[in-house]
Parts: sequence; structure tokens; C-alpha cells
Amino acid sequence: MLYFFDLLGTLVFAISGALRASRHQLDILGLMVLSIVTGVSGGIIRDIIIGDTLPSALKDEWFLLVSIFGGLLVFFAAPKIAKSWNIIRYFDAIGLGVFAAIGAAKALEFGAGPVGVIMLSTLTATGGGMLRDVLVLEIPLVLRRDFYATAAMIGAITMLILNYLGFSQVFQILVTACLTTGIRFAAMIFDIHLPKVIRLEIE
Repeated sequence: MLYFFDLLGTLVFAISGALRASRHQLDILGLMVLSIVTGVSGGIIRDIIIGDTLPSALKDEWFLLVSIFGGLLVFFAAPKIAKSWNIIRYFDAIGLGVFAAIGAAKALEFGAGPVGVIMLSTLTATGGGMLRDVLVLEIPLVLRRDFYATAAMIGAITMLILNYLGFSQVFQILVTACLTTGIRFAAMIFDIHLPKVIRLEIE
């Protein structure tokens, strides 16, 4: 079941990357690059950092194929997908929760400390989106608005607590994924944002 949601999260992230390419009117190659980058690069960067020398997305090519499928889906049906964007955002929240949980679990497995677990969990969940925005010369969305990376961080902290209390890994992953997704849902429904820094006019 978790593997299915992992693939689903990859698909939704890939679609969001492809839609960003559509907004910037990139060609099909640019669209596919953004789709794949958004879908799998967070996990790839995490695996490289922790020393898992062949990242999971390259061991199991279903993740790449799902990202490619997401890109093609947008290329041929972008207007219809754009109309369903609110629904896709809810699936994106599920992907966020799953990726945050898997990232935290893998960080613990490779012996990362508490801060490292939080960082790697958040990177897994948001890294693809940040790299996507950088490639199209935008300030990453997670740094500008939305209670997004914060939800992943809270999820990672939850997994650390559950791991300290001795719960099974499966239970830790499920609770972390559900909590992170639930927090993201609440932020979307109630329009929750972190406070912004005061704008200063500095010459």
C-alpha cells in the first residue's frame, strides 16, 4: 500500500512540474525534464547525501516511468488537468506525507541524527519542487508561501518521537504520513501560512 502511495505521490509531483513547464511555455523536452525533476529528484538528492550510491529512483525505474507518464499526461491534456488542479493539490498533500515519512525512515535507517532526519525528510518531500522552481528562475514556492515544508518537518519530528518510543517502522511511517498529510490538508482548507518577514526598502 505504501509503495502505491509512493508512486502516486511521484505522479502528482511530476504533473505539478509539467504544469509549471506549461505555464512557461517550454517545449516537450523542457516539460519532461521538469516532470522528472519534480517527481524524483528529492529522493535522489537524499540518497546521495546518505551514501546510498544508487538512488532508489534509479533502482526501481517505475518511478521514472511514472514521472514520464505524468509529463505526457500534461502535454496532451493540460487544460483538463488544470481544471482539476484543486483535486490534484489534495493528492499532492498525500504525496508530501508519504515522501516525508519515507525520507525520515531512510534517514533513521542510515544512522542520521535528529536534525539530519528532519532535514532529509523535508528534502525528500520538497526537494523536487524547489529544484523545479530554480530551473524556471523562480523563488522556490516552499520559501514564499504555503504551510508545506513545515508540515514535513512536523512529520519528521513525529517519527523521531515514535522511533524513540520503540514503535515498529511500519507504524512510524503510517502515522507520520497521515499526520503530515492531515496538517497539509488543514493548511489548505483554513489558508494557514507562516508569518512573512517585513519588507524593507534598502538601497
